[in-house]
Amino acid sequence: MSHNIFEKNLEKYADPEMYDHLYDRYQKDLNIILKWAEKDQTIIELACGTGRLTIPMAQRGFQMIGVDLHEGMLARARQKAEEQGIAIDFVQQDCTELNLPVKSSLAFMTGNSFQHFLTNEAQDALFQYLSKHLKDGGIFIFDTRNPVLKELSVVDEYEDKYVDKNGKQVIESHRDGYDHLTQILDCRTHRRFYRDSTLIAEEQDGISLRYSFPKEMERLIAANGFDIVHIFGDWDGDELHANSVSMVYVCRIKTV
Repeated sequence: MSHNIFEKNLEKYADPEMYDHLYDRYQKDLNIILKWAEKDQTIIELACGTGRLTIPMAQRGFQMIGVDLHEGMLARARQKAEEQGIAIDFVQQDCTELNLPVKSSLAFMTGNSFQHFLTNEAQDALFQYLSKHLKDGGIFIFDTRNPVLKELSVVDEYEDKYVDKNGKQVIESHRDGYDHLTQILDCRTHRRFYRDSTLIAEEQDGISLRYSFPKEMERLIAANGFDIVHIFGDWDGDELHANSVSMVYVCRIKTV
């Protein structure tokens, strides 16, 4: 499969240190994953980024492989693991062509990374290649944003303000527009950097996110040889409902 749908959609990850600054402290997803983790085997994290979960799991004694397509994010993950004296195998691969020398009983992918798989073919390839790396009865845990129609039906324009890792004040102007036919949300961000109220720099980036609906997900998962064990509406383990923020799936590969 061509890497283009991924490589053209990585602008948001151009600064791995800033990514860590914004997201590294989030740990809610770790709690559900740990319930399925066993210490006598290698665990695979797909789209591991800077090791936000890979590293704390390794600190708990789990043998981890972290896979990501973005070399800059992986370099940051390797640096963090080395600084903490942790041995983790970080591998640069496309998850739609996954080729690792291991089979595991647990793989996971969080941070809504599933939404980077923009086409039906990419979604199928993810499951098909992953299934070759799971033992009989192996578990795959992942999340994707719940497509709440009242939110997607209008163009969303809003601002965020925060202080970046260098102490600069940042104002982000966002514009998110949803294409009903492709089910893809196009997110554009214009970012202004200030120091002492003086504008010192500007930049912009974007990301495209595929939304999939609950019944669509059921068919996708079943068609690719998995059973759904649990569906949650968030990483707190709450029940999925119409206005849930997320759809969190715990899937088990069907045994032959």
